[in-house]
Amino acid sequence: MRVTPKSAREGIDGVVETAQGPALTVRVRAVAEKGEANRAVEMVVAGWLGVPKSSVAVTAGGKSRLKTVLVTGQPDRLAALVELYVSRLQ
Repeated sequence: MRVTPKSAREGIDGVVETAQGPALTVRVRAVAEKGEANRAVEMVVAGWLGVPKSSVAVTAGGKSRLKTVLVTGQPDRLAALVELYVSRLQ
């Protein structure tokens, strides 16, 4: 995920190309201090996918704009949701 902290609004905007490959663009209002933006990313992703906040965790990139998140749950259902929602963003 490519995160933009201190945004005017929160949400997932689409997919962008990064040096590591395609990534979802996530905007959060939180500032990038003391893990606030990371917690906000977890909340935005959980809301977007309709899963509990406890099911989403930033696992890499804690101090970077590029982050990796882990979403626990039913893999087939989650993959289908991500595919559906990403197609709506394009």
